[in-house]
Amino acid sequence: MPSLLGLALPLLGSLVVLVAPGKVPERAGIVGGQQAPRNKWPWQVSLRMQHIYWVHFCGGSLIHPQWVLTAAHCLGPGIQEPTGLRVQLREQNLYYEDQLRPVNRIIVHPSYYTAQDGADIALLELQEPANLSSHVQVINLPPRSETFPPGTPCWVTGWGDINDDISLPPPFPLKQVKVPIVENSQCDAMYHMDISTGDNVQIVKDSMMCAGTVKKDSCQGDSGGPLTCRMNGTWLQAGVVSWGEGCAHPNRPGIYTRVTSFLDWIHQYVPKEL
Repeated sequence: MPSLLGLALPLLGSLVVLVAPGKVPERAGIVGGQQAPRNKWPWQVSLRMQHIYWVHFCGGSLIHPQWVLTAAHCLGPGIQEPTGLRVQLREQNLYYEDQLRPVNRIIVHPSYYTAQDGADIALLELQEPANLSSHVQVINLPPRSETFPPGTPCWVTGWGDINDDISLPPPFPLKQVKVPIVENSQCDAMYHMDISTGDNVQIVKDSMMCAGTVKKDSCQGDSGGPLTCRMNGTWLQAGVVSWGEGCAHPNRPGIYTRVTSFLDWIHQYVPKEL
């Protein structure tokens, strides 16, 4: 199975490598993409933990003025108290215009154990709702019936590594890359290549989805961030960046938590109406 990916953090001009809080093979940066325009992805957020300063470790998305959607492996077991966490709403360059927001509650899906087992999804309740504007917006959750068929052009965004073990350089701009959806059975067959797992073991579960190519993918540091697709003129969040093996490797698309599989759980906490 995929090996542990470290979390590379910029610190005083040097590179400090920390183990990600979830201690699973998480995804992090954007490979094969480009800097995001300032007027795009207004739902993108940065999760911060305190390490001399409040440092980025995962992404997330604003799905309600007071709620952030992210990956469970970003938050446990390393971060258990909301006092150890801050959220930065849409920011073009990390750390340059920080206005960090405290978190009231951390809610990890009760079925989560590891990213590979599934249910890699979590919610953060902000202490105060965000003021929505042209710069800060919520992303729509998909209807339960939406399948995001293979080949659907979607986008993944974040501040993670730009390739295996290559950190995003200053000024740490938000990156974006367009990735195609890969059908689950095809993705599962790809992940069975070159590993000893039996063919009868499902690696890519029904509650997951795959996206990416050999040249375009998420990578280290993007965990928890959104995979968004424009369907019939509306942006929808299809997935949450979860795990994978390497970044943009052959036969290893990025694996995402499938949002439609967890709508009931999300709406136990998050109001459907703004």
